[in-house]
Amino acid sequence: MMQLSACIEWLFADEAKSVDARIRLARQAGLDAVEFWRWSDKDLDAIEAALRETGVSLSGFVAEPMIPLTDPANKDAFLEGLKRSVDVAQRLGARILIAQAGHDLAGRSRTEQRSALTACLSAASDVLAGYGVRLGVEPLNTRIDHPGYFLPSTSEALDIVDDVDRPEIGILYDLYHSLVMDEVPQDVLTGRVDRVIHVHVADHPGRQDPGTGGLDLKTPLKWLFDQGYDGRVGLEYRPAKGTTAGLAEVRNRLA
Repeated sequence: MMQLSACIEWLFADEAKSVDARIRLARQAGLDAVEFWRWSDKDLDAIEAALRETGVSLSGFVAEPMIPLTDPANKDAFLEGLKRSVDVAQRLGARILIAQAGHDLAGRSRTEQRSALTACLSAASDVLAGYGVRLGVEPLNTRIDHPGYFLPSTSEALDIVDDVDRPEIGILYDLYHSLVMDEVPQDVLTGRVDRVIHVHVADHPGRQDPGTGGLDLKTPLKWLFDQGYDGRVGLEYRPAKGTTAGLAEVRNRLA
Protein backbone atom coordinates (compact mmCIF):
# COMPACT_ATOMS: atom_id res chain seq x y z
CA MET A 1 0.00 0.00 0.00
CA MET A 2 1.35 3.43 -0.99
CA GLN A 3 2.70 5.34 2.01
CA LEU A 4 1.76 9.01 1.89
CA SER A 5 3.47 11.90 3.64
CA ALA A 6 1.64 15.20 4.14
CA CYS A 7 3.63 18.38 3.55
CA ILE A 8 2.17 20.40 6.39
CA GLU A 9 3.37 23.71 5.02
CA TRP A 10 0.22 23.56 2.87
CA LEU A 11 -1.79 20.57 4.01
CA PHE A 12 -3.96 21.25 7.06
CA ALA A 13 -2.82 24.89 7.02
CA ASP A 14 -6.41 26.12 6.62
CA GLU A 15 -7.50 23.99 9.56
CA ALA A 16 -4.70 24.79 12.02
CA LYS A 17 -2.12 27.52 12.49
CA SER A 18 0.56 25.61 14.40
CA VAL A 19 2.62 22.83 12.88
CA ASP A 20 2.10 20.53 15.86
CA ALA A 21 -1.66 20.88 15.48
CA ARG A 22 -1.33 19.96 11.81
CA ILE A 23 0.55 16.81 12.83
CA ARG A 24 -2.38 15.82 15.02
CA LEU A 25 -4.81 16.51 12.18
CA ALA A 26 -2.72 14.35 9.86
CA ARG A 27 -3.04 11.47 12.30
CA GLN A 28 -6.78 12.02 12.61
CA ALA A 29 -7.00 11.87 8.81
CA GLY A 30 -5.30 8.48 8.81
CA LEU A 31 -1.84 9.60 7.68
CA ASP A 32 1.22 8.21 9.39
CA ALA A 33 3.88 10.59 8.05
CA VAL A 34 4.41 14.32 7.56
CA GLU A 35 7.12 16.61 6.24
CA PHE A 36 7.84 20.32 6.13
CA TRP A 37 10.31 22.82 4.67
CA ARG A 38 12.54 24.81 7.02
CA TRP A 39 13.17 23.60 10.55
CA SER A 40 14.75 26.81 11.86
CA ASP A 41 11.46 28.73 11.92
CA LYS A 42 9.53 26.07 13.85
CA ASP A 43 8.92 25.07 17.46
CA LEU A 44 10.91 21.86 17.56
CA ASP A 45 9.84 21.02 21.11
CA ALA A 46 6.17 21.16 20.10
CA ILE A 47 6.84 19.13 16.95
CA GLU A 48 8.76 16.49 18.88
CA ALA A 49 5.93 16.20 21.41
CA ALA A 50 3.27 15.91 18.68
CA LEU A 51 5.22 13.22 16.83
CA ARG A 52 5.70 11.24 20.02
CA GLU A 53 2.05 11.65 21.06
CA THR A 54 0.56 10.64 17.70
CA GLY A 55 3.09 8.10 16.49
CA VAL A 56 3.36 10.03 13.21
CA SER A 57 6.75 9.82 11.47
CA LEU A 58 8.62 12.79 10.08
CA SER A 59 9.72 11.93 6.53
CA GLY A 60 12.08 14.85 6.14
CA PHE A 61 12.68 18.56 5.71
CA VAL A 62 14.97 21.03 3.98
CA ALA A 63 18.67 21.12 4.81
CA GLU A 64 19.56 24.65 5.83
CA PRO A 65 20.83 27.17 5.02
CA MET A 66 19.07 27.51 1.66
CA ILE A 67 21.91 29.11 -0.28
CA PRO A 68 23.15 28.52 -3.84
CA LEU A 69 25.26 25.37 -3.84
CA THR A 70 26.41 26.39 -7.31
CA ASP A 71 28.64 29.00 -5.66
CA PRO A 72 31.82 27.45 -4.19
CA ALA A 73 31.98 30.29 -1.66
CA ASN A 74 28.86 28.83 0.02
CA LYS A 75 30.23 25.34 0.52
CA ASP A 76 31.53 25.70 4.07
CA ALA A 77 28.42 27.52 5.28
CA PHE A 78 26.18 24.84 3.83
CA LEU A 79 28.18 22.04 5.40
CA GLU A 80 28.07 23.69 8.82
CA GLY A 81 24.32 24.13 8.45
CA LEU A 82 23.98 20.55 7.28
CA LYS A 83 25.52 19.33 10.51
CA ARG A 84 22.83 21.19 12.46
CA SER A 85 20.15 19.84 10.12
CA VAL A 86 21.40 16.30 10.73
CA ASP A 87 21.17 16.89 14.48
CA VAL A 88 17.54 17.96 14.08
CA ALA A 89 16.84 14.99 11.83
CA GLN A 90 18.26 12.64 14.44
CA ARG A 91 16.22 14.29 17.15
CA LEU A 92 12.94 14.07 15.21
CA GLY A 93 13.54 10.74 13.51
CA ALA A 94 13.72 12.04 9.94
CA ARG A 95 15.71 10.12 7.36
CA ILE A 96 15.56 12.53 4.43
CA LEU A 97 16.95 16.01 3.96
CA ILE A 98 16.23 18.11 0.88
CA ALA A 99 18.74 20.31 -0.93
CA GLN A 100 18.07 22.83 -3.65
CA ALA A 101 20.83 23.81 -6.07
CA GLY A 102 19.99 27.50 -6.12
CA HIS A 103 19.76 29.97 -8.98
CA ASP A 104 21.83 29.96 -12.13
CA LEU A 105 24.50 32.51 -11.22
CA ALA A 106 25.21 35.39 -13.56
CA GLY A 107 28.75 35.44 -14.89
CA ARG A 108 29.40 31.79 -14.07
CA SER A 109 29.38 29.01 -16.66
CA ARG A 110 27.15 26.00 -16.15
CA THR A 111 30.28 23.86 -16.05
CA GLU A 112 31.70 25.89 -13.15
CA GLN A 113 28.42 25.83 -11.27
CA ARG A 114 27.87 22.13 -11.80
CA SER A 115 31.38 21.44 -10.54
CA ALA A 116 30.69 23.50 -7.40
CA LEU A 117 27.37 21.71 -6.81
CA THR A 118 28.98 18.31 -7.26
CA ALA A 119 31.83 19.17 -4.89
CA CYS A 120 29.40 20.43 -2.27
CA LEU A 121 27.27 17.27 -2.45
CA SER A 122 30.39 15.11 -2.27
CA ALA A 123 31.49 16.89 0.89
CA ALA A 124 27.94 16.64 2.24
CA SER A 125 28.09 12.86 1.90
CA ASP A 126 30.98 12.83 4.39
CA VAL A 127 28.89 14.84 6.87
CA LEU A 128 25.98 12.41 6.48
CA ALA A 129 27.99 9.18 6.61
CA GLY A 130 26.95 6.89 9.44
CA TYR A 131 23.81 8.77 10.47
CA GLY A 132 21.24 6.96 8.31
CA VAL A 133 20.15 10.28 6.81
CA ARG A 134 20.19 10.87 3.05
CA LEU A 135 20.26 14.15 1.12
CA GLY A 136 18.12 14.55 -1.97
CA VAL A 137 18.92 17.33 -4.44
CA GLU A 138 15.71 18.56 -6.04
CA PRO A 139 15.17 19.53 -9.69
CA LEU A 140 12.57 22.33 -9.95
CA ASN A 141 10.61 23.63 -12.92
CA THR A 142 11.73 26.94 -14.40
CA ARG A 143 8.58 27.51 -16.46
CA ILE A 144 6.18 28.49 -13.68
CA ASP A 145 7.44 28.33 -10.11
CA HIS A 146 11.22 28.78 -10.18
CA PRO A 147 12.45 30.81 -13.15
CA GLY A 148 16.24 31.05 -13.14
CA TYR A 149 16.76 27.88 -11.10
CA PHE A 150 19.99 26.09 -12.02
CA LEU A 151 18.71 22.51 -12.07
CA PRO A 152 15.37 21.98 -13.88
CA SER A 153 16.50 18.70 -15.50
CA THR A 154 15.99 15.38 -13.73
CA SER A 155 18.52 13.73 -16.05
CA GLU A 156 21.21 16.26 -15.14
CA ALA A 157 20.43 15.89 -11.45
CA LEU A 158 20.84 12.14 -11.77
CA ASP A 159 24.13 12.62 -13.63
CA ILE A 160 25.39 14.77 -10.77
CA VAL A 161 24.33 12.12 -8.25
CA ASP A 162 26.18 9.53 -10.31
CA ASP A 163 29.27 11.76 -10.34
CA VAL A 164 29.14 12.00 -6.54
CA ASP A 165 28.59 8.23 -6.34
CA ARG A 166 27.80 8.03 -2.64
CA PRO A 167 24.78 6.28 -1.09
CA GLU A 168 24.07 9.31 1.11
CA ILE A 169 23.18 11.42 -1.95
CA GLY A 170 20.15 10.99 -4.23
CA ILE A 171 17.37 13.07 -5.71
CA LEU A 172 14.00 14.21 -4.55
CA TYR A 173 11.82 13.52 -7.60
CA ASP A 174 8.82 15.84 -7.82
CA LEU A 175 6.39 14.64 -10.47
CA TYR A 176 4.78 18.06 -10.67
CA HIS A 177 8.04 19.81 -11.52
CA SER A 178 9.12 17.06 -13.89
CA LEU A 179 5.87 16.95 -15.85
CA VAL A 180 5.64 20.75 -16.06
CA MET A 181 9.04 20.57 -17.77
CA ASP A 182 7.56 18.04 -20.24
CA GLU A 183 9.76 15.22 -19.00
CA VAL A 184 8.62 11.63 -19.44
CA PRO A 185 9.28 10.00 -16.04
CA GLN A 186 9.84 6.54 -17.52
CA ASP A 187 12.46 7.97 -19.88
CA VAL A 188 14.44 10.12 -17.45
CA LEU A 189 14.43 7.58 -14.61
CA THR A 190 14.91 4.25 -16.40
CA GLY A 191 17.79 2.36 -14.81
CA ARG A 192 18.24 4.95 -12.06
CA VAL A 193 15.13 4.70 -9.88
CA ASP A 194 17.38 3.63 -7.01
CA ARG A 195 18.75 7.20 -6.89
CA VAL A 196 15.26 8.51 -5.99
CA ILE A 197 15.01 8.87 -2.22
CA HIS A 198 11.67 10.68 -2.03
CA VAL A 199 8.79 11.62 -4.34
CA HIS A 200 6.43 14.62 -4.39
CA VAL A 201 3.15 15.06 -6.22
CA ALA A 202 0.79 17.90 -7.14
CA ASP A 203 -1.38 18.63 -10.15
CA HIS A 204 -1.19 21.32 -12.82
CA PRO A 205 -2.39 24.02 -13.22
CA GLY A 206 -2.44 25.57 -9.77
CA ARG A 207 -0.24 23.01 -8.00
CA GLN A 208 -3.38 21.71 -6.35
CA ASP A 209 -4.85 18.36 -5.35
CA PRO A 210 -3.85 15.42 -7.56
CA GLY A 211 -6.77 14.74 -9.89
CA THR A 212 -7.96 18.34 -10.14
CA GLY A 213 -5.77 19.24 -13.12
CA GLY A 214 -4.39 17.69 -16.26
CA LEU A 215 -1.39 15.66 -15.08
CA ASP A 216 -1.38 11.88 -15.11
CA LEU A 217 0.28 11.16 -11.78
CA LYS A 218 -1.06 7.66 -11.21
CA THR A 219 0.69 6.00 -14.15
CA PRO A 220 4.25 7.18 -13.38
CA LEU A 221 3.74 6.48 -9.67
CA LYS A 222 2.75 2.90 -10.43
CA TRP A 223 5.76 2.60 -12.73
CA LEU A 224 8.10 3.92 -10.02
CA PHE A 225 6.91 1.34 -7.52
CA ASP A 226 7.05 -1.41 -10.15
CA GLN A 227 10.71 -0.42 -10.72
CA GLY A 228 11.53 -0.86 -7.05
CA TYR A 229 10.91 2.53 -5.44
CA ASP A 230 9.88 1.79 -1.86
CA GLY A 231 9.78 5.25 -0.28
CA ARG A 232 6.94 7.55 0.62
CA VAL A 233 4.99 9.84 -1.68
CA GLY A 234 4.93 13.39 -0.36
CA LEU A 235 1.67 15.28 -0.84
CA GLU A 236 3.02 18.74 -1.57
CA TYR A 237 0.03 20.55 -3.01
CA ARG A 238 -2.21 23.51 -2.24
CA PRO A 239 -5.57 22.04 -1.19
CA ALA A 240 -8.32 23.46 -3.39
CA LYS A 241 -11.10 22.98 -0.84
CA GLY A 242 -9.38 22.23 2.43
CA THR A 243 -7.13 19.29 3.19
CA THR A 244 -9.56 17.08 5.08
CA ALA A 245 -12.36 17.55 2.55
CA GLY A 246 -10.23 16.52 -0.42
CA LEU A 247 -7.86 13.95 1.06
CA ALA A 248 -10.01 10.86 0.49
CA GLU A 249 -10.40 11.76 -3.17
CA VAL A 250 -6.66 12.32 -3.54
CA ARG A 251 -5.93 8.90 -2.08
CA ASN A 252 -8.34 7.24 -4.48
CA ARG A 253 -6.88 9.07 -7.47
CA LEU A 254 -3.32 8.04 -6.66
CA ALA A 255 -4.02 4.43 -5.65
